[in-house]
Amino acid sequence: MKKLLIANRGEIARRIIRTAHAMNIATVAVYSDADAASPYVREAGQSIALGAADTRPYLDSDRIIAAAKRTGADAIHPGYGFLSENADFAKAVRKAGLVFVGPPEAAMRVMALKDSAKAAMKKAGVPITPGYQGNDQSLVRLQRAADGVGFPLLIKAVAGGGGKGMRSVHDAAEFQDALMSAQREGQTSFGNASVMLEKLIQRPRHVEVQVFADRHGNVVHLFERDCSLQRRHQKVIEEAPAPGLSDRLRHVLGIAAVTAATAIAYEGAGTVEFILDLDAVDAEGDPAFYFMEMNTRLQVEHPVTECITGQDLVEWQLRVARGEMLPANQESLAVTGHAMEARLYAEDAEGGFLPSTGTLSRLEFGSGGGVRIDTGVETGNAIGLDYDPMIAKVIAWGPDRATAIDRLVGALDGTIVEGLKSNRAFLARLADHPAFRAGEVDTGFIARHAGSLAPAAVVPDAALLLAALAVALPDATPDPLAPNVTPPVFARSAFRLNLPEERSVRLWNGTHLHALTLRPANGRWRIAGIESFAEFGATRQGNAIHVDAGGKSLSGIVVAGAAGVEVRLAGQSYRLATRAPKKGHVAGASDGRISAPMPGRVLAVDVAPGQDVAAGDRLLVLEAMKMEHRIVALAAGTVSAVHIATGDQVADGMLLVEIGG
Repeated sequence: MKKLLIANRGEIARRIIRTAHAMNIATVAVYSDADAASPYVREAGQSIALGAADTRPYLDSDRIIAAAKRTGADAIHPGYGFLSENADFAKAVRKAGLVFVGPPEAAMRVMALKDSAKAAMKKAGVPITPGYQGNDQSLVRLQRAADGVGFPLLIKAVAGGGGKGMRSVHDAAEFQDALMSAQREGQTSFGNASVMLEKLIQRPRHVEVQVFADRHGNVVHLFERDCSLQRRHQKVIEEAPAPGLSDRLRHVLGIAAVTAATAIAYEGAGTVEFILDLDAVDAEGDPAFYFMEMNTRLQVEHPVTECITGQDLVEWQLRVARGEMLPANQESLAVTGHAMEARLYAEDAEGGFLPSTGTLSRLEFGSGGGVRIDTGVETGNAIGLDYDPMIAKVIAWGPDRATAIDRLVGALDGTIVEGLKSNRAFLARLADHPAFRAGEVDTGFIARHAGSLAPAAVVPDAALLLAALAVALPDATPDPLAPNVTPPVFARSAFRLNLPEERSVRLWNGTHLHALTLRPANGRWRIAGIESFAEFGATRQGNAIHVDAGGKSLSGIVVAGAAGVEVRLAGQSYRLATRAPKKGHVAGASDGRISAPMPGRVLAVDVAPGQDVAAGDRLLVLEAMKMEHRIVALAAGTVSAVHIATGDQVADGMLLVEIGG
């Protein structure tokens, strides 16, 4: 293998390029017009344009193979997503005389569909979840199967992944609507509307095992990851090793994963995913587990495994693809410390987690010991609706789980995303949540703790103090009239040096005004308007402010903007305005005008003029980024106007429905 074409984009393309160059393998990037300015395009040795994004070039195997031949590449790495689990693509690559960095087509075909995968695992003796995996996809047969499985149950697209084509059904009356929605999403996302039905595990954990195999018959596992923190079946934070498992269960899961890989003559990197039933505990105190699926590729969350094992999994892939034996055997692999990964997305966490689009006017990442950032974008790049809205994977390693969490929260607090909305603040609150710190994880965690994961309504005194300091002392440059004078309070800091004797600060939390005054006192400072702090000193390094208040200290990140300041303190974020709110405006108030949160296509309209609705009632379904988004009423009222119809294409911000009081 001398030259590698990467049939993917974004952060995974950069990740593969980094390892390939370290191994002295030349690289070729392919890109759509939407990705022309992406960092990976310039970092590769060569770059080939594939055409417009709307022609779906990353799914065009002919174009990709032609690009490989044109550039003299002798191998193709599919990354993850797109064609990475497409057996026909793997076959075409090999037929063209190129090396496919991935498993044999036969193994991919077995695991490509969830129903055939479960059949193979059942034959190999790996436990599977009770349910229906039949070929008869008629409504009558599926309805009868659902009654046999019982409710609650889970509908899954057989070709699904990433939560697409998956619906939870708790009542027979919901089944047909949920089935049609899952089938539509499966057809749109994967070209396959077939589904399977499973018993819905009420308190599940999602634990997966990283496996590797070579063509010489060697198979190992590189331990497990917990991916239970999910929202709508999509992973949010992953960690390794999984917290709270017994050594016995870890061993059994590893053996089951190796058995699964061996049963299908696997080669390369793969992930065997299991669901743990916390309500079905055996005599040893371990939960029952069932095979869920196998991903026949590298996973998005592979960095946490790299962090705890010290292994480069992309290097392993390339070596196995060259015909080499695995770089290590099972006995030589060990876990060191703990690692976590948070998926930083361009999405509105406070607005239903809908995708956010725009140009990254500023992108900076928190740093520190044990922190790793895998990103495919940089300041100036645009994030649109053509592809996954991931900004970066924020990864933290520590000698123990508590330290890994501290480092992850610190890295998230230090990250700045401007130009579009992101889930950064939500991730920080999630990682710092007391129940997560205690290891009380399952897939219902986010829904169960939704209230305590919402933005804080009350701004604590510590956040007010940090905001006041940032607003009152914003300038990071020395005073040109006194460049050598050291101020009494902000020594070793970057604050302006010749402060006035008194500085007043006005901050608004919604409509509530906080009037604060900073005054010098004995080489330190006092603040009027906050009773819990007396005299204090402070230092600042960039956006980080540290306050020493007579033995009590606090540190936070403060990001100032034109109209306000955001304080990040212990995983929480507090936004304070520096301008008075407009008269009569109340944050969060609704005037009954429901607008499109993003561009998309209307799949269904559920209301008509004159119809009464309650808060939370579904008004319509909007399809964007191959997923269905429910648009609901924010308050009770009567529908006064409907401006769209099923099948309409709508623009971001377009008025959809009007509701009167």
